[in-house]
Amino acid sequence: MTLQELACFRGDRPIFIGLDAELEAGHALVVTGRNGAGKSTLLRILAGFVRADAGQVLWNGVDREDHDIPWRERLHYLGHRDGIAAELAAGADLRHWAAILGVPRPLRAARVAEALEALDIPHLAELPVRVLSAGQRRRLALARLLLARRPLWVLDEPTTALDRDGQALVARLIGDHLDQGGMVVTATHLALGLDDRVVPLDIEEAAP
Repeated sequence: MTLQELACFRGDRPIFIGLDAELEAGHALVVTGRNGAGKSTLLRILAGFVRADAGQVLWNGVDREDHDIPWRERLHYLGHRDGIAAELAAGADLRHWAAILGVPRPLRAARVAEALEALDIPHLAELPVRVLSAGQRRRLALARLLLARRPLWVLDEPTTALDRDGQALVARLIGDHLDQGGMVVTATHLALGLDDRVVPLDIEEAAP
């Protein structure tokens, strides 16, 4: 994936200009910068929720909009909000997401069970989301990443509300995804322990 001359404005005020980055399979682009520098905006641009004011996002050298597969079907996005339904049980929420993500019906139960197990929350499956702690809700949101195989994960502060064990679990999930040839773009202060697989991007270097 290539970010080419990306620019974003808020009104007449430029947030970043001429932002370039290259990300290969098996690597993570870690975006840093002060609050308000545009980290979340960049991630929303990459996820397709916000249009850049200039520049392109290329996938295998071709503009992401010019591929047969819709861009949103290539990625998972996790923002500041968990995006879970308070009125559902945790397992039912994941089954709902499995349907949205296009997981074939015969596979959904197994995928949900595997995702809950991977996030160490199988015991929460029948509990209403509304009674879960903030950390448990975050783990439930992260479980969505494992329901359907998608090469790109876009994660905005994925360790929000997590304790040390939860943070270590996120680092392990990201590492496993990279081991399988995936890519991750994340704004995080977490030390991922990925050595030479991290591509650093200080967004303030693209500030005008």
